[in-house]
Parts: sequence; structure tokens; C-alpha cells
Amino acid sequence: MDVLLKKNVDNLGEKDDLVTVKPGYGRNFLIPQGLAILATESIKKMHTETLKQRSHKAAKIKAEAEAIASKLEKSAIEVGAKVGENGKIFGSVTNVQLAEALEKAGYDIERKRIKLLGEAIKTTGSYKAEVSVHKEIKVTIEFKVVEA
Repeated sequence: MDVLLKKNVDNLGEKDDLVTVKPGYGRNFLIPQGLAILATESIKKMHTETLKQRSHKAAKIKAEAEAIASKLEKSAIEVGAKVGENGKIFGSVTNVQLAEALEKAGYDIERKRIKLLGEAIKTTGSYKAEVSVHKEIKVTIEFKVVEA
């Protein structure tokens, strides 16, 4: 069953993607939740025309995302956390704190687009995260967890 996504769906696709799903998943979840519409021939033709019109704008957005990704790789991000004895953090650092640190550095990136690499961050030090700047552009950044 072919459906046209109206919103981003994790592990399936982005908005305006034409995807093939099992009929039960499409009929019972995606369409009733308003996440997708059934991709009939007329919908596919309208979708093709819409994509042609958006291609120029998409190329510009992708170029901007590549510029942000190159700046992001070079930047030094520090995440502040409350630290007890022995350098251990109270709790752990999550993508929420990293998103806030990126926002302070001037990057507007949603927390959902940040994936921490490795195990849970419970001590100070240097760590890595993968940031999805654009649906085709992912960049691995290095950040430091320091005492706040």
C-alpha cells in the first residue's frame, strides 16, 4: 500500500515522502492519526508537480544546512552539569542539555535530531553526538561536559 506522509514519522520517512507500508499499518494507524493519506494516481500526480516546484527551494535549504554542518563540526560545544565528588554528574547529560548548549552557541537544532553516541554520560569529559541538520546531512560533533 502506497501512502503520502503528511508529517515526519520516525523510522519511516519525512513529510511529503511517498512510502510503501503494509496495508494494516496504513489503514489502522497512519491514515486515522492524520500522518498520511492514501496515494492514489491523482495524489501521485499532484505530488510530482509539487516536488518540481519545491526543488529549487530545497536545493537552497540543503546548501544552508551544509554550511551549518561545516560550522558545527568546527565549533567547541561545552555542556555544563552539576558535578559531585570524583567528577561524577548528578543524573546524566541527555540530548536536551546538548540542544540547549547548541542554542546558546547559536544553532537552532531540535533535541529530536540529536543522538548521543556511546553509553550514558555520567562523568565529565569529551563525548560525541550525531546531529541531523537536514534529512540528508548528518554530522558527528564532539562536545565537552564541564562542571557548571
